[in-house]
Formats: sequence, structure tokens, C-alpha cells
Amino acid sequence: MNAVGIDVSKGKSMVAALRPMGEVALLPQEFLHTEVGLEQMAYAIVALGEDTRVIMEATGRYHEPIAAALHEYGIYVCVLNPLFIKQSGGGSIRKVKTDKADAMKIAKYGLDNWVELREYTPMDTVRQQLKLCSRQYNLYMKTVVSLQNNLISLTDKTFPGVNELFSSPERADGHQKWVDFVMTFWHCDCICRVITTAAQQLLAGKTTLAALRAEMTRLAKQLPEYDTVRAMYGVGETTAAQLMAEIGDVRRFPRRSSIVGFAGVDPAVDQSGKHSAKSVPTTKRGSPHLRKTLYQIVCTYLKRSPADEPVYQFLDKKRAEGKPYFVYMTAAQNKFLRIYYARVKECLEAFDERQDTVQN
Repeated sequence: MNAVGIDVSKGKSMVAALRPMGEVALLPQEFLHTEVGLEQMAYAIVALGEDTRVIMEATGRYHEPIAAALHEYGIYVCVLNPLFIKQSGGGSIRKVKTDKADAMKIAKYGLDNWVELREYTPMDTVRQQLKLCSRQYNLYMKTVVSLQNNLISLTDKTFPGVNELFSSPERADGHQKWVDFVMTFWHCDCICRVITTAAQQLLAGKTTLAALRAEMTRLAKQLPEYDTVRAMYGVGETTAAQLMAEIGDVRRFPRRSSIVGFAGVDPAVDQSGKHSAKSVPTTKRGSPHLRKTLYQIVCTYLKRSPADEPVYQFLDKKRAEGKPYFVYMTAAQNKFLRIYYARVKECLEAFDERQDTVQN
């Protein structure tokens, strides 16, 4: 049993391997992120023998080519959230921060948690790309909202309320009738150029958003759980892609409470001795992007009031008990995530069974 820890950085990686009882199978070595360097890394890992697993942290985009290259060599690769490694402590009270020490620490974590490691698959690359598009979408959305408010402020000087004259929804390419109207029928020479420029910037931002939405949908449809997520009440085409991007593969969560904790919509615990707080805020430990998407979905339940939906029934029950707005909204997000976990996990398990049947 060989646990290989890889400390990934920009342009190079430090590799070390441990066996049970603290035996060092491979002293820390540095490999460059070149074709030759990755090949040498793969050969060094394969030389350790069978029953070898590689563990690395998810470090932005730097870990992706290493994980993909080692996977092509048939090596078992596991990509972990860096928080797991940090919380493990590494078995030392001294704070040592070097690439060599980090590689050994990651390898030790692999040995200690051998049975819980989950293998990296090419499908994880699609999930990473989807997450990247989702984060870019959120970034551009903030910009578009600012540009839109700016344009409304400018047009109020010449066309007060023009943005409220057209009720047509935004087209798939990002165009809106009131923006096109402003670009075509501007007047008042003193500010026409300013307004036209503002409208062009807004249109460019909305066009980018439309392209990102299309790419997110294309990537999301490649994942087996897309139809299951899309069929859930309150989940649209964009929110489905955002949910899948931020949550990833639900099989990496051992239980429903784990995914709730990951999202940060679980109530924190404040208890010591005889003291036990009755009202405690949520942990908010996980992704704020995921919590924002969940809030948007629960708002749909609140607006449409679907009496036959379990999430709304739970929300309405908490509201009837006199709970504050953010309490029952967070509770509904918690409920939705638990249902999401059960349905998507069942879908993925059925998908794996079909894949095994086809291969056999």
C-alpha cells in the first residue's frame, strides 16, 4: 500500500510516498509540469508497484493537467479539498511550511484515510469546466447589473421610464427591446454619446452572459444527473447548471448532512457544560455561490406556493410556527439539498450500474 502525496504549485510539483508504519517509499522529489516532467513523475509512481494511490489538493487550475496526465497512465488519483489536509494537522505540533513537508503531509493523510479516498475521473474535468463557467457567469452578472442601473439612470434624463415600456423578456442572445430602443432612438446631443456608449457596454455584457449560459448548459448536459436536477421544482436551465457546478459529484458526500454542511446552511452548535444556545446562526462555511443559488430556488417556492411540494410544505410549516424570514428560508434550503442529494445519488448509482453492464 503506497500513498503518494503531491504538493502542486505553478509550474512544478513535489512528490513523496509513504507506506504503513511511516516507511518512506519515495523521498520528496520535484518534477516540472512539462511533457517530460509529467512522464518522469508517472514512471516514478508506477515503479512503486501495485496498490498505489496518488493524493493531491485542488489548487485552482494547476492540479488539473497533473491529475489528467496521471489518470491516462492508469494511476489511481484522488483530488481533495485543501481544507481536509489542513484540518488533519499532519501529526505534528510544529508549524512547518515547505513543499517537501506538505507532500509528506498529504501522503500521510492518504494513508490515514485510505478507504475513504475517491478516484478522479475524466467526468470531473467537465464538472471543473462547468464550475469555472458558473463563476464567470456570476462575475459578469454583477457587472451587467451595474451597467444596467447606470443606463437606466442616464435614460431617465431623456426617456424617463423607458425601461418599463417594454415587457418582452430578454432574448437568448442577450438583447432586450428597451436597450435596442435606446441605441436606435437616442436624442439630446449633449448626452447621446454617453447613453449610446453605456447601452453598447450593457449589450456587450449581456451577450457575454448569454454565451456563458449556453456553454454552462452544454457542459451540464454531458453529466448524467442533468435531467434529474432539471426536473426538480424551482430549478431552471441556469440554476441547474449552477447547482451542479458548485455541488459537484454528490457521491463524495457520505451522507445528506455532509452536503448541507458543505453548503453552510446547517445550524451551528454552541454548547459547553450547562450552556446550550437555543438560537444559533448557520455556519456559512461553504460556497457563497451555492447559497445564493439555493436562495433563488427557495424564492421560487415562496412566490409560487406549490402546495404539493415537500420543500414548500416544510417552509410553510416553519413560517406558520412564527419563525423569522431568514430562518424558514434557510430551513427550506436545507430541505431542498437533502432531497437533491437523495435523487441525484440514486441517479448516479443507476448510471454506474448501466455503465458496468455495458462494459461486462
